[in-house]
Amino acid sequence: MLLPGITSPAQTWAFVGERLGARYDIIIPDLRGRGFSEAGPHLVYDLDSYAADIEALVGAIGLSAPVLMGHSMGARVAIRLARRGRVAFDRAVLIDPPMSGPGRRPYPTGLAWFLDSLDLARSSTDPAVLRDFVPGWSDEHLRTRLEWLRRCDRDAVIASHEGFHTEDIHADLPHLALPTLLMVAGRGGVVSDADLAEISVLNPRIETSRVANAGHMIPWEDEVAFFRALEAFV
Repeated sequence: MLLPGITSPAQTWAFVGERLGARYDIIIPDLRGRGFSEAGPHLVYDLDSYAADIEALVGAIGLSAPVLMGHSMGARVAIRLARRGRVAFDRAVLIDPPMSGPGRRPYPTGLAWFLDSLDLARSSTDPAVLRDFVPGWSDEHLRTRLEWLRRCDRDAVIASHEGFHTEDIHADLPHLALPTLLMVAGRGGVVSDADLAEISVLNPRIETSRVANAGHMIPWEDEVAFFRALEAFV
C-alpha cells in the first residue's frame, strides 16, 4: 500500500503502481481531500484522521500484513500508522518525509508554492505552466500532474501543510518496531544530515538509503535509483 503526498492524488503515482503491479498487488488510495476521495470543511486533515482512514480501508479490503509505503506527507501518515499499531504491516518504506514539527525548522517548501501551483492547474490547460515548479519532469508527468492537481482540496492542502509544523512525528519514531527503510533524496533538504543523525538515535533499527541525484519527488527525478532502493528492501 502506497500513501501519496500533500498534492499527489493516487493517479500521479500510476507509473510506480504499474511497475510494482507486475510483481505485487499494489493499492494506492486517494487520501481524504485528494482525487476522488471526500473533501469538505466537515473533515479534519491531520495524521490521526488520515491514519484512521487507512486502517478502515485495510480492514474493509481484508489485507493481511501489507507492506506500507508513503511519500512526503504520506510517509508521515505511515509513521503514525505504525505508531498506532492497529494494523499489522509487514514492513514500512518512508520516502523523504518532512522532518518539520513543533519547535523545529520549517518545511523547506512554503505554503505559497503549493497554492500557486494549485491555482495555475485550475486556471490553465497547458502543462507547461507547472514546469518551473517541477523542473526536469517529462511532458507526460507534467500533464498528469496538471490534470490531478486540480482535484486537491485547497483547505486540505492548507491544513496538511500546517500539520507539517504542528504535528510531531519524532515522538512516533522510537515506537516503530517493524522493519523500516527511510529513503532520502540527495537534493532538496527535506531530510538533512542532522535529521538522519537524530533518527539513528531515536530508532537505530531504521535503515537508510540515499538517492543521491534526486530531489524530494524521487521517482519522478531518478526512477531507476528509486526502484533499485525500493526493491532491495522489499
